[in-house]
Amino acid sequence: MSEMMQVFKQNRWFTLILALTGCWIVLAMIAPILAPHDPLTTNFAHVLQPPSAEYPLGTDQLGRCILSRLLYGARTSLLLTFMMTGIVFVLGVTIGMISGFARGVTDTILMRLTDTLMAFPGLIFAIAVVGMLGPGLFNTVVALSVVWWAKYARLARGLVISLQQKEYVAAAAFGGARWSQILIRTILPNMISPLIVMAMMDVGGMMLSISGLSFLGLGAQPPEPEWGAMLNEGRRYLQTAPWLLIYPGLAIFGTVMIFNLLGDSLRDVLDPKKEIK
Repeated sequence: MSEMMQVFKQNRWFTLILALTGCWIVLAMIAPILAPHDPLTTNFAHVLQPPSAEYPLGTDQLGRCILSRLLYGARTSLLLTFMMTGIVFVLGVTIGMISGFARGVTDTILMRLTDTLMAFPGLIFAIAVVGMLGPGLFNTVVALSVVWWAKYARLARGLVISLQQKEYVAAAAFGGARWSQILIRTILPNMISPLIVMAMMDVGGMMLSISGLSFLGLGAQPPEPEWGAMLNEGRRYLQTAPWLLIYPGLAIFGTVMIFNLLGDSLRDVLDPKKEIK
């Protein structure tokens, strides 16, 4: 605990970004408490109203409160993004560690599969997968995860190959430890930092990809509030009701920026060669 407090004191920028990220996650979690209206309730008497006291961010084409839909959309967007991050992290790291440790035929097969997936344009491949599975949030996460895990596998493989040359790994092997124990207890703790940094840096890109597929109509389906879907619904009202695009766009931009800054500052914190000022 004392070491963690020391890290926070010496890295005030990281502490600030971490606090902002935590606040944004808390806002998403307590959306039902903060939302002034039901995000799904339509009110045709208040269609396309500009921001007012009753509707702080205005209403959409069906009279629904934009603020309420943004808050509930934050829950959807963050949940899907974190779910996808967890899937690609576990899948990619597991495959990469097995490939790097086993080598031989196993390594060749897994790395050729990885290279094949990395050769495809990610978003185009995801659109094709969603087209086969059908539109929906869960299918969107599955489609993007199929594409995104490959670079985690590539990085994990390289780290495993590098760490296998270390003396403590050889000592564990000579001590009779099984290969699974060597990977999980000896190698994984020494390679986790760059993988976590990559995951944090990817959160913003994953959110943009999920929002992009929802914008194309392949992700969230009406009337579920989701930022990309809200942009799609509001694009036809760009000139008459620009707030339908401005506020979801700002929400996506702000969240992606926060997580990018978090990943960048986390990289500085976890870099043992960097002198902390």
